[in-house]
Amino acid sequence: MESTQRDAGWATIPNLVTVMRFLLIVPVVVVLLQGGEGDWLPVVLLGVWASTDWIDGQLARRLDQVSVIGAKLDPFVDRLGTAVIAVTLAVIGALPWWMLAVLIAFDLLATILGVKAAAEGRLPVTWIGKIRTAVLFFGLVFLVAAVTVLPWLTIPAYVLLVVGLVLHVISTVGYSISAVRQGIARRAAAR
Repeated sequence: MESTQRDAGWATIPNLVTVMRFLLIVPVVVVLLQGGEGDWLPVVLLGVWASTDWIDGQLARRLDQVSVIGAKLDPFVDRLGTAVIAVTLAVIGALPWWMLAVLIAFDLLATILGVKAAAEGRLPVTWIGKIRTAVLFFGLVFLVAAVTVLPWLTIPAYVLLVVGLVLHVISTVGYSISAVRQGIARRAAAR
């Protein structure tokens, strides 16, 4: 089925929001590495970073500014930001290394098996993928809040992160199976 949406090009408001989210990664990491005990700044920065994922998608649909570059850039910034922030949290001792390992391993698997299909728009985002992203983002924000200002959020943060990682594994396996099946079908059709 062919898409009826037009490509809004690269210069759109949603893509600007995505680029701003990309640029926010560095300040979040710097503030976390400097030790933000008693400081709300890392929580606010990470909260803004995480919320712009929802905002750029809403703007793209509402302003009719869906673009091919945005469809590729948004998940890249999500994955990169999540990985960099998770590595930072592991380095400062807030995130268990096994959680980081699961996150990175399944991101690599998804990248290896699904990057071409996703780049060609043949792997649509699923609801489980969207829920996974939201749960992981909330878990990261809660963990940063626990490390900086609200230590009682540690357990809820870990619960959200474990649920997010389970959803991450499920969605990555689903995307990977879909990508492999599509690859096999394309090769069979080419014969």
